[in-house]
Amino acid sequence: MTLSLRRAEARRIALAAQGIGRPRPASVGTRQVTATLQRMRILQIDSVNVFSRSHYMPLFARLGPYDTGLLDAVAFSRRPRWVESWAHVASLVAADDWPLLQFRRDDMRRKYGSDAWADAHRPLLQWLRDELAERGPLRPAEIDHDARKGSRGSWWGWDDVKNGLERLWLFGEVAIAGRRGFERRYALSADVLPAHALDRTVPRSEAIAELVRRAAVAYGVATAADLADYWRIRDRPAVLSAVNDLVDTGELIPVHVEGWHSGGRPARAWLHRDAARPRRIDATAILSPFDPVVWFRERAERLFDFDYRIEIYTPAEKRRFGYYSLPVVVGDDVVGRVDLKADRAASALRVQSAWWEHGAPADAAERMALELRAAAAWQGLERVTVSRWGDAADALSTALDAERHEHPRAPRNDSAPSPLGG
Repeated sequence: MTLSLRRAEARRIALAAQGIGRPRPASVGTRQVTATLQRMRILQIDSVNVFSRSHYMPLFARLGPYDTGLLDAVAFSRRPRWVESWAHVASLVAADDWPLLQFRRDDMRRKYGSDAWADAHRPLLQWLRDELAERGPLRPAEIDHDARKGSRGSWWGWDDVKNGLERLWLFGEVAIAGRRGFERRYALSADVLPAHALDRTVPRSEAIAELVRRAAVAYGVATAADLADYWRIRDRPAVLSAVNDLVDTGELIPVHVEGWHSGGRPARAWLHRDAARPRRIDATAILSPFDPVVWFRERAERLFDFDYRIEIYTPAEKRRFGYYSLPVVVGDDVVGRVDLKADRAASALRVQSAWWEHGAPADAAERMALELRAAAAWQGLERVTVSRWGDAADALSTALDAERHEHPRAPRNDSAPSPLGG
């Protein structure tokens, strides 16, 4: 039997599964941070730091203002409970989940362990292993080797030392033992991960099946492409086999979702049996481009009719929405996007552009203004400025002014000209 879901139902299921719209706690400690991570199962890392580093933002969207040092303690300490792994690209996963991604590390070793670079640099790779064994965790800058003075490699212009460390990390021989700023500290995996995580072996098929199951829980309702993308699994037959097994055990229920199509026909989708099916979600949240709610652009379009691309690499004169526009959820839908920049020298959160999507409710500007005020306070910024670029800019500026007069201690709003002169 195949159930039918309206598109709005699917949106609410998906948001609830990700913890968007749950009441935010009065105070946030390690327990709340860890519970949120466990709900998502994975947290993508990205180096862009225009407003806030991307991995801090999903927790803000779900918990509200919190001390980012709590995440640092969980993930970037000498013995982290959450470790960096190539999962949904570079991501944080629970240390106990390390064995589930061994097949990915095996694939990386086959791809990068015997290419031309690796063959030419085997002495360097062994020297790096020996250095880490003797000296413990090290940043690349702390490693003195002639290779640091050599030519830049093909990976992001890294020198050979950094290139070698990254390869050893992809293979699982090396793990990340914290960061200084955004610079990784590398160590032998045995010096970072618990022994039980290193000693346990999970066969490839079992690991993929478990990852698909976890993606189904984290998404609530999903297509096979959604489930594969959550962990960037390229083995479609293995994903479909896992889905079929979960259907056979009753954990996944086949559904048709209104408006979900593939190749001109209704898309096959599945509902997790334990997924909450709320009648109403009343969220307000600013999302990272790498939040699981929107990181798979095809899914974002199916769920929210939201065509999303970030424009970091688009020339300024060709950008539609701004350098780093962030989706805004109000109610149970993505209703707009804002391009935010933390101007720390001026202690200002700058809304460089603001745009509406379809279906924005009448109070969207007021609710967005409250969330921006919370975001500014979270970043330690004293005021909010709004450019005149974007069809939501005027309403947002007015709402911020009204909110400031109602709450005089709120960060100020100062209107600013459009960066494009509009």
